[in-house]
Amino acid sequence: MPSFTLEGDVALVTGAASGIGRAIAIGIAEQGGRVGLVDLVGADFSSVIAEVESAGGRALAVEADVTSPDDMAEAVARIERDLGDLSLAVNAAGIANASPAEDMPLAQWQKVYDIDVTGVFLSCQAEGRAMLAHGRGSIVNIASMSGTIVNRGLNQVHYNSAKAAVQHLSKSLAIEWATRGVRVNSVSPGYTATPMNLRPEMVDHMAVFASETPMQRVAEPHEIAGPTVFLLSGAASFVTGTDLLVDGGFCAW
Repeated sequence: MPSFTLEGDVALVTGAASGIGRAIAIGIAEQGGRVGLVDLVGADFSSVIAEVESAGGRALAVEADVTSPDDMAEAVARIERDLGDLSLAVNAAGIANASPAEDMPLAQWQKVYDIDVTGVFLSCQAEGRAMLAHGRGSIVNIASMSGTIVNRGLNQVHYNSAKAAVQHLSKSLAIEWATRGVRVNSVSPGYTATPMNLRPEMVDHMAVFASETPMQRVAEPHEIAGPTVFLLSGAASFVTGTDLLVDGGFCAW
């Protein structure tokens, strides 16, 4: 069997201070990887650093804005200086909100696209430059099942289309870099118990989401980490350009 270990690898994870990004960073450390934790200025990295270190890993916190090409280039450079050559990356930074399409201000549309699409591209661009120079690497972009289906009861034309763009961006980069040693895939989570979804105003929505999922529950963040670590690892050495749905069966209805 091929190895699922990430021993000796150096990873960059955006959105690493909370939610799915945090769980993935810990999962990488548990498999032996060193992790550069990237999140916004002022983010609280303390708990994720503690968990990475308790798993026997090494973490480096880097404040950066994924919509800034200079920030992402510097984040990659700093991680490589402190941890070693970058070989893995997970781009989990993102935002979500809702508004009827006919009333949505341009600024609301643009902010979601700036972070959820352009931010993923700029992250991949900075990470890819380093990986292509080394001749190896694996990138996983966190999309959403909302890029495949439209969620009942949520007016999110901007978010849904942005996540579909992430899926196809990942496929396009995968083909462009396929012969140069860099794999690119995406993971599309279903409903997940992240801090964003555990706000008081989301309680009723999450109960409905759980009831509409075949497994009759939502995912825990660590359940997204496992499939992501698989795609990063040598066990997925012939996997590139795929979108992996991790949705408790939701899209099979």
